[in-house]
Amino acid sequence: MSDISNPFGQVLVALVTPFTADGEVDWAATEKHIDDCITAGADGIVVTGTTGETSTLTDPEKLRLVEVGKSVSAGRAKIITGGGSNETAHAIQLYKASEAAGADGVMIVTPYYNKPTQAGVLTHFRMIADATDLPVILYDIPGRTGIPIKYETLLRAAKHPNIVAVKDAKGDFAEVSRVINQTDLLYFSGDDANVLPHLSIGASGLIGVTANIAAAPYRTIVDAVNAGDLHTATAAHQMLEPLVRAVMTHVPGTVAAKYILHGLGRISSPRVRLPLVGPEDSEAALIEDELSHVGEIPGLDLSRFRPDRNAAAGGALPKVHGTTR
Repeated sequence: MSDISNPFGQVLVALVTPFTADGEVDWAATEKHIDDCITAGADGIVVTGTTGETSTLTDPEKLRLVEVGKSVSAGRAKIITGGGSNETAHAIQLYKASEAAGADGVMIVTPYYNKPTQAGVLTHFRMIADATDLPVILYDIPGRTGIPIKYETLLRAAKHPNIVAVKDAKGDFAEVSRVINQTDLLYFSGDDANVLPHLSIGASGLIGVTANIAAAPYRTIVDAVNAGDLHTATAAHQMLEPLVRAVMTHVPGTVAAKYILHGLGRISSPRVRLPLVGPEDSEAALIEDELSHVGEIPGLDLSRFRPDRNAAAGGALPKVHGTTR
């Protein structure tokens, strides 16, 4: 569980946001899904992140997700608000409101689309961190944002008292080791396939998409690494590999995770908001083929999986929401 030195937990789920068939947030399904994840071993929930489709959520929806997460967790897990904005002022507004709504921490993604210099990135991070008393995770995912957080920027950001962690989806293990050695930053693996390698070089935990479906094996990996039991951690890593392939390879992770969760009867609809769409038949077939290679995983009964390609790709189009402000 989380402690003073790690205020976020170690097994963090990058939570999907369940929607109804017409694209509205399914609040009952959201509550149940958060509870399912915590019961399976998660001690942190990241709402309104990339996997939660933050770019298509309205601000009121984002704040309610924090409130719902806080209520459902009831102290069993930390609730981290993700997302942010590529406009610094808007990001500050969101994080202040999230703090008031009960968030235990904030995760700031690198400003996207604008492609600021590293000086601009650092200023963005510092100004947000100045505006909140919550612990901050920086989210380094250049494949989505267009720019990395460079090593020198991480070293400078680490000097801010509220910036205490990084979610790494860059995959530069040499840089991760270097920053861990030279700062007190906590590192969280942001790449489902690399959780065990990250932990083995000193990462503190993970923020995972596949953990929406199976958090228990990640709990096993983390607990085994904490105990110095590489054999058990490796076995759980290998157990998860085909499931990670199913979730992360063929379509965006959000789309695949919702398709699988719906097939398992754990959310009411696989719906995603445009411009994301459900898997096409060929993509769904690839996901299903990967699932056929998954062995026994604690807490996951794939014999109950009933694919519903019509629900994923057909039916009424979801409502198109206006401004996210």
